[in-house]
Amino acid sequence: MQLYHHPYSLDSQKVRLALEESGIDYTSHHVNPITGKNMDPSFFRLNPSARLPVFQNGSHIIFDTIDIIQYVERIAVFTLGSEKVTLSSQEVIEWMQRIQAWDPKYFTLFHIPEKYRFTVSKFIRRVVIARMADSPDLASSYHMKLDEVYETEDKLRDPDVLKQSKEELAEILDVVERKLNESMYVAGDEFTLADVVLIPVLARIVLLDLEEEYIRSRPNVAEYWNVVRQRPSYKKVIGKYFSGWRKYKTLLKTWCFVRIRSMLRRY
Repeated sequence: MQLYHHPYSLDSQKVRLALEESGIDYTSHHVNPITGKNMDPSFFRLNPSARLPVFQNGSHIIFDTIDIIQYVERIAVFTLGSEKVTLSSQEVIEWMQRIQAWDPKYFTLFHIPEKYRFTVSKFIRRVVIARMADSPDLASSYHMKLDEVYETEDKLRDPDVLKQSKEELAEILDVVERKLNESMYVAGDEFTLADVVLIPVLARIVLLDLEEEYIRSRPNVAEYWNVVRQRPSYKKVIGKYFSGWRKYKTLLKTWCFVRIRSMLRRY
């Protein structure tokens, strides 16, 4: 089983957490979307949307995050047996879908300094144009990605887009806060895939230095966050890259790559 992902990708984190919690072996392939690696023809042919993650098991390829997580769960049930692992309840599935419905894209980009955001966007545009020239048979798909980049830049000029994203996130966290009054985890007193989908959202909030506004202001969510980030899966999937000084190392490495390639015009 192959997983194409990257630590920056919030959906990739969700799938990797599911894999680590299930104890399923897989081969990891890092595809950095900020440096445009997801635009390389080999990956683009695999997934023309260029989005992460992508899960491949033989000829079976899955792009949707929730579909991948549920597929992993079925593999775990088949491999380990139903006595050790059971399929998620309807409540867990509904929680997963509710949390997944929030798109972190614009929320994240709005909280990145404009000079960094502009530099990366410009770099990605040039990567797409270069790949289009290298692989003319994929030109129509690359054109769609280029349009998507311009659309993103336009939406980032609209403050209502950020407002809506913030409101949707706050609503989810408010519901989680009330739920955690009743149970230890999101869907009960046992850790489930609902928690797997929520943890990366909280980690993204912390990465953007917004913990005070969104997590600490909600006592139950704050306590929950302190508990779940002690899990080995969290430390391996997220903490390894973004805890403490590590986040600066991870971000600096990517930023240097983009700047150097831009100066050398190597896309």
